[in-house]
Amino acid sequence: MQIKHNIQLQLYNSFRTKAVAKLFCEPHNVSELIDVLGKFPDEKRLILGKGCNLFFTKDFDGLIIKPTMKGVFTLFETDDFVEIEAGAAEDWDDFVAYCVSNDYAGIENLSFIPSSVGAAPIQNIGAYGAEVKDVIAFVRAVDITTGVLMDFSNAACEFGYRDSIFKKRQNYIITSVVFRLQKSFVYQEKYIDLNRELENITNPTLSQVRDAVIRVRTRKLPDYIALPNAGSFFKNPILTEEEKRKLLQKLPDAPIYNAENGMFKTSAAYLIDKAGYKGKRKGNVGTYEHHALIIVNYGTENGIEIQNFMCEIQEKILCEFGIELETEVWVY
Repeated sequence: MQIKHNIQLQLYNSFRTKAVAKLFCEPHNVSELIDVLGKFPDEKRLILGKGCNLFFTKDFDGLIIKPTMKGVFTLFETDDFVEIEAGAAEDWDDFVAYCVSNDYAGIENLSFIPSSVGAAPIQNIGAYGAEVKDVIAFVRAVDITTGVLMDFSNAACEFGYRDSIFKKRQNYIITSVVFRLQKSFVYQEKYIDLNRELENITNPTLSQVRDAVIRVRTRKLPDYIALPNAGSFFKNPILTEEEKRKLLQKLPDAPIYNAENGMFKTSAAYLIDKAGYKGKRKGNVGTYEHHALIIVNYGTENGIEIQNFMCEIQEKILCEFGIELETEVWVY
């Protein structure tokens, strides 16, 4: 495995911001990964997947590790379900397509999300009423400090809303993920946009659901290749009873959903829209005209411009509605 020096990272993040990494490597297997960790114990390290959920504001003074472990393998199978292991570097949507084509149910609602398999558990990616945590059997990862390969059960992953132990601690490198998927499928209505897309189809198949998800996402979300972005930029805020009451006093029509532990969720896109930021552009950065939750790059190579626009939106929402928007996207 080659260790590269002074690598430009513009092609490795979907916002296409420029930054230089002091060291860069692409381990092809667990042995190479453990070896490189041992060779550079004192370097600051960053694990990179497809780069669709981060951007750079400055050079990275350390080691970028971009795992390239691939492969999809059936580990266990019954008449009712199948357990499949997928390498961390597998393209997420390619993996979804593979599962749907084999009539394995559970991740069809997560179609067309730009990600790698290894990144999916970190954010606990979710869409259209589904979250990846619901189908993960366990995650295999290497401890950055000890170099030991570990298996994390679903419970040990500490999944939450766009959260996991891998995001909170950031000292594990995921090498593969094992999914438990069902062999039978009945469509469950979970998300209004998807329900509308399928309303003229009785008992939609897995393929029909996947196709519908792709159509909805294509209409609402920009292609990051044509218009650089990192998808949903902010998390939907989780509110206490008091925060909910205060928000509804200011915005009686604000969407409110029940969350866990007596909390409530509202829509970040709705708040950004009400604050006048849907489709707003400032220089080379703006929010997407069709979806307020997406920050897009119209031509800058400087991540500071994106960060400044992000902060401007956060300050506006806090000032007007008393709610702090937390980013889904990581800023380096």
